[in-house]
Amino acid sequence: MNRRVARSAHSRTAEPKISFQRTRAEHAQETAQDYVEMISELIAATGEARVTDLALRLGVTHVTVNRTIQRLRRNGLVTALPYRSIFLTDAGRTLAAESRRRHKIVSDFLKSLGVPETVAHVDAEGMEHHVSGETLAAFLRHLQREAPPVGGSAGKATRAGRSAQPAAAAPSRR
Repeated sequence: MNRRVARSAHSRTAEPKISFQRTRAEHAQETAQDYVEMISELIAATGEARVTDLALRLGVTHVTVNRTIQRLRRNGLVTALPYRSIFLTDAGRTLAAESRRRHKIVSDFLKSLGVPETVAHVDAEGMEHHVSGETLAAFLRHLQREAPPVGGSAGKATRAGRSAQPAAAAPSRR
């Protein structure tokens, strides 16, 4: 095999490798984001987050929750003592807020395409972790174009800047 063919084959195999590495990194972050988001929701709703509540809401065992909480502690996202409530650190609160923001953008984007709200919410839960910053920015641009004008619901502006509402009928000349 000559060098040109070898380089070409290497460049074709490098793209899937990079994509696979990105996906693996996103999966690692996905669990952390889901946990801090759920901890934040539990604290807001009940004043505390407990292992049993997390296990119930996430559909996992308490052993899985305990192991994940230990990893989140090592990463500086939560504080927890055995048999006590779990609390978010500043970094954990920041990650939870960013995760909620990403979820809302993806969910709103799907709804803008006509996806029913409940389906958009469920689908966004999986997608929010894997959408690149560039794609998220494109979703935001789309949503900003779709937003009604500020100051009322007097009709959606068209791309040319004119109102999409029909103009009042002119008096007829007879």
